[in-house]
Amino acid sequence: MKKQYNHNIDTNISITYVVANKKITFVAALGVTIGISIFIFMNSLGSGFVKKSNKTIFNNTPHIRVYKDDEISKSIIMEKDSNSLVLISNPTVIPKSERILNPDKIVNLLRIQPEVTFVTPEIAVKVFYNSGMAQVSGDASGVEIADANKMFNIKPSMIQGKMEDLETHSNGILLGVGIASKINAKTGDNISITSSKNITKVMKVVGIFKTNSSIVDKTKSYIGINAAQQLLGENANYVTNIDVNVQDFNKAANYSTKFSALTGYKAEDWKAANSDQLNGFKMRGIIIFAMSLSILLVAGFGTYNILNMTITHRINDIAILKAMGFQGWDVIKIFVLQGTLIGLMGIAMGLLIGSVMVYFASKIYMGPDQGYFPIVLDYTVFINASLFGLIISFFASYLPARKAANVDPVSILRK
Repeated sequence: MKKQYNHNIDTNISITYVVANKKITFVAALGVTIGISIFIFMNSLGSGFVKKSNKTIFNNTPHIRVYKDDEISKSIIMEKDSNSLVLISNPTVIPKSERILNPDKIVNLLRIQPEVTFVTPEIAVKVFYNSGMAQVSGDASGVEIADANKMFNIKPSMIQGKMEDLETHSNGILLGVGIASKINAKTGDNISITSSKNITKVMKVVGIFKTNSSIVDKTKSYIGINAAQQLLGENANYVTNIDVNVQDFNKAANYSTKFSALTGYKAEDWKAANSDQLNGFKMRGIIIFAMSLSILLVAGFGTYNILNMTITHRINDIAILKAMGFQGWDVIKIFVLQGTLIGLMGIAMGLLIGSVMVYFASKIYMGPDQGYFPIVLDYTVFINASLFGLIISFFASYLPARKAANVDPVSILRK
């Protein structure tokens, strides 16, 4: 009963200190509020960048790409006897066809895998886009446009013409807006494209698309798979890539090993294909998290200083409590609970203000190139903010509370 009684007294004293010092409580809670709201805003911005970056990557890259990798010649060592010279040939890349043998069989084999959601063949062609005196180098993707749209979501990026017209025009082409601008082409124009095999074909521009990647827009185009085979002088079974999407793109690296063993060809996941870009995104995320956590720590130091001042001003009260029989642990509980209550108030206000900031920022239109401001409400950010806020508030109150617990009531009351 005595323990329960002391517990109730400790709680009442803590609440009394919080309510009686409204100005100090407000200032301390405000510091936590600012730290939490900025933490939420910055990390939501980081999540938005990741989401937008992944969307940009998947507009041009499948989760897994199956293709024939380059082969390296082996070193040749020939020894006739112990006194003869050793002949070594340096390893070099063996130029062979990029053709995937029996592509239909491999496509069907991949489609029956439980983790696979979509599979489509593709032909990659290095080309020059020609219009009058203008010439631009780039990459043409030979695809079945309906399948490619399911994988790369092409239709929403169309700014001129119709994507579906590529199915009805055997010599049609969809140009990236950057290419169209450089060669001054528009929907309905005829242009010629020359492949790496020096085969030229006249194509009709049936549409122009625009992604969020300037590199893609300046180099990429889509043509029919038959047109791609003609540009390379190959037959109807010629395929260079097989694009695969899986249920969980974060596990693509695990599946790629399996698909490589299954097909006998190299299977490259999207993270490996975009490693340099993803490393940049990762570094940016670390910087954003470190900055936001630093601001939260500064808010914690503010709470520490305020509670330290409170303990200094209430040193006589602490001495009286200890003289009445309160133990050091009771004093610690009083001020830790006070700091925790202040932290909870600051966290609650910070979550609300942070949510409002993120909501209004997400409604800011950045223009046709960027769309809306890249920020998203992510519940994990709110959970992390609350946990970090509670931990920092606890330690910000525990450290000065330990000082109060060691107060000698006799020496204080003598003064």
